[in-house]
Amino acid sequence: MLTRSEDNDPDVAVDDDRWRGVGDRIESLLDAASAHGTVARERAEALVGEVVDLYGAGLRRIVEELDDAAVRRLAQDDLVASLLLVHGLHPQDVRTRVAAGLDSVRPYLGSHGGDVRLLEITGEGVVRLELTGSCRSCPSSTVTLELAVEDAVRAAAPEVTAIEAVAAEPAAQAAVIAPDTLFSHVRSGGNWVAAPELEDLAPGEVGGFELAGITLLACRVGENVYVYRDSCAACSRSLAGAALHRELGSGDPVLRCPSCRAHFDVVHAGDRLDGDGHLEPFPVLVRSGELSVAVPAGVAG
Repeated sequence: MLTRSEDNDPDVAVDDDRWRGVGDRIESLLDAASAHGTVARERAEALVGEVVDLYGAGLRRIVEELDDAAVRRLAQDDLVASLLLVHGLHPQDVRTRVAAGLDSVRPYLGSHGGDVRLLEITGEGVVRLELTGSCRSCPSSTVTLELAVEDAVRAAAPEVTAIEAVAAEPAAQAAVIAPDTLFSHVRSGGNWVAAPELEDLAPGEVGGFELAGITLLACRVGENVYVYRDSCAACSRSLAGAALHRELGSGDPVLRCPSCRAHFDVVHAGDRLDGDGHLEPFPVLVRSGELSVAVPAGVAG
């Protein structure tokens, strides 16, 4: 459901891991060439440029021989899509890709009472968005939305130069996260850490795990996984042993602290249902074919 079938092939996975880091390796080699002076660096960059142009010309001829359906199928592969983007051959324009990326995380935003609207993409590659939601007063929930949106846009359109929030119309102003704070946490950094163990959670199951030195609690509701810090917002104790329950008259699952019996809505940002406070949510997205969790900047992944 969440990964392509070929991701189960270990050989393909190894190749994918290798190519995801090729840009960094090229940059490292260019930096090493700089140690021999400016001329050496310029020659190395020229060599890389010639190779890229050569393979780009060949790729263009291949694409010209394929029908549109075949190109669209190829573009579903992350590696092929990145090559098509580099050479301006991707079958979808940037607006279509950004919109699709936002659609992919819209259910997650909805779980936090939020939503996002694509306003425009400027000629300079700046994406302007309006991020709304009832969770605007919750700083930790705001960060999860920012990270989810940032990652979705960057993955769909790596050529985007910047992402900005634009003020809403006055009538909707009260429901919009302040533009001057939107993405400020994203710019300060954050690490996405793969968490393949989340795939093993069965619907309705709650499980604890440690990721990058942080103890977390994960809940699967249907096909969606929600992750929170393992700390009750009411008594500050661990939520180990907690289970999902159904409130009378409500279809949404409720997480009950095994120590103080406080109730939390796991689908809607961990909001406490019987008092003040909320659990601390962590973003969960499919990145490079596997479930990953965003952890704070400075935490090793």
